[in-house]
Amino acid sequence: MELIVALDVDNLTQAEGLVDKLKGCVEYFKVGSRLFTAEGPAILDLLNRKSVKTFLDLKYHDIPSVIADALRNAAARKVFAVSLHGSGGRQMLEMCRDAKPRPLLWAITVLTSFDQKNLREIGVEGDVPAQVDLLARLARDTGMDGVVSSPQEIPVIKKIGGLQMIVPGIRTEIDEQSDQKRTLTPARAKELGADFIVCGRPIIKAPEPLQVVERILKEIK
Repeated sequence: MELIVALDVDNLTQAEGLVDKLKGCVEYFKVGSRLFTAEGPAILDLLNRKSVKTFLDLKYHDIPSVIADALRNAAARKVFAVSLHGSGGRQMLEMCRDAKPRPLLWAITVLTSFDQKNLREIGVEGDVPAQVDLLARLARDTGMDGVVSSPQEIPVIKKIGGLQMIVPGIRTEIDEQSDQKRTLTPARAKELGADFIVCGRPIIKAPEPLQVVERILKEIK
């Protein structure tokens, strides 16, 4: 299992400082909408110069041709993997699969901030595991490389098979201010069979981020 550190910071200076502290231990870094909106493709160029791998977590969801073109641009920037919503539908997923060149495609099932109430508010009557199962099966059938889902749904994904499991919502301890509702520890995620775990807040907010990373890696290696 591999650790992806989420660069949930505001600018290139903060991102570079964190990468420089951790790159000897960490190979993968996540760029989300917060940092990408602030700095744009410059953050991708920075990570390439640092010789690390980028998970571009922009959660693509649009008409199929637009996303397929975005993937080709991501590939040109040497992005390792991107996230896209499984709820974008079969046509979008298939067109993305067929885009050449492209990064790895990791389809989002249900966001870790969602619970049953949130699903019902957007018209989904099934429970969270059922929705994860539905979208993970669609991801497998359309040739996605993996799925993004909470650690609590790892067993659902593993029963389907054929997909890498990328798990956000990793916490080293209880975080009372977290907006993620379905979380687990690194050790438990490993035990359940995750392929990648994504961790940001506990690392970034620590006085010594490297110590937190070393503790996580000790749990999962």
